[in-house]
Amino acid sequence: MTAPSSERGAGTRTRVVLYTTGGTIASTDADGSGGVRPNLGGAALLGDTAGALGDIDLEVIGVRQVPSGELTLRDAIELSDRIRHDLDGGAAGVVIAQGTDTIEEFAFALDLLSTDGPVVVTGAMRHPGELGADGPANLAAAIRVASDPGMRGSGVTVVMNDEIHAARFVRKSDSSSPAAFASRTAGPIGRVVEGRVRRYVSPAVLARVIEPTRLSADVPAVALVTCALGDDGRVLERLLELGYAGVVVEGFGGGHVPGRLVGPLAALAGQVPVVLASRTGAGDTLETTYGYDGSERDLLGRGLISAGFLDGRKARVLLSLLLATGAPTAQVAAAFASLHRSATGLA
Repeated sequence: MTAPSSERGAGTRTRVVLYTTGGTIASTDADGSGGVRPNLGGAALLGDTAGALGDIDLEVIGVRQVPSGELTLRDAIELSDRIRHDLDGGAAGVVIAQGTDTIEEFAFALDLLSTDGPVVVTGAMRHPGELGADGPANLAAAIRVASDPGMRGSGVTVVMNDEIHAARFVRKSDSSSPAAFASRTAGPIGRVVEGRVRRYVSPAVLARVIEPTRLSADVPAVALVTCALGDDGRVLERLLELGYAGVVVEGFGGGHVPGRLVGPLAALAGQVPVVLASRTGAGDTLETTYGYDGSERDLLGRGLISAGFLDGRKARVLLSLLLATGAPTAQVAAAFASLHRSATGLA
């Protein structure tokens, strides 16, 4: 990340740190070209929001000014170090403002790497020049959630459209609607109502399966492969040659693939960790129901690792970070199982 710039807002009661990284929430057509791009930071990004948060001492730090597709897991690792320092130093909470395209992955990476928080990620579906721009409201709600002591222990959350979602479950489910974010597996854990935080559900505490001090400077490449009708699997045969250190395969339904993919997947699983997820985006990967070639029982029996409750994108985040700590396949499998047990209250 680039060297930060810092601005401090008014207020003395509660200290919240806001990191800005760009995205739609910070995008305007500054040069009149007709297309918006991230260029707002600090006070310009806050706009009228600061006036509604007079009881909060807000520190704003700009770390990136990019569309969220430019963010990386290395950015998440570096930001998580800052977050831990902020919270250990007395901040009540931390907010990250970013583009919405990769919020679900970036927030989950922070959830695996950060402390109990509160840490809140937010953004906007409508840029500041559009009618009904949602950035200021989302930002104000996120700051309120981050400053609320009742949110400690909830892990990293995503606040959009006045809904509070656990990072482990949330997905962007629409390309343009202000109500794009949903947690189909579990639903939102709370809402912001009349400027006050209402937490209805306390998510289980995730097992800490990533040791930040063991993370290498480079995050190994992990491929995400989604099964489709008529897929012949030829891409699987090239993954090791292309240098991938692990694979996540999103199977049909509860975790199924065509029979012709079984051989290539089994061969891969004998050399690198291969995680099996569902392409549906909600619900657990099955483990014991179906028994045909290419079913979840068949694939798990051939050495693939169940993603549990994680969708493919989040499974890829977890596998990438585990490989960055040097975890072998057996340790990867144990980490996925431990995370699943903790998230479902079985730990």
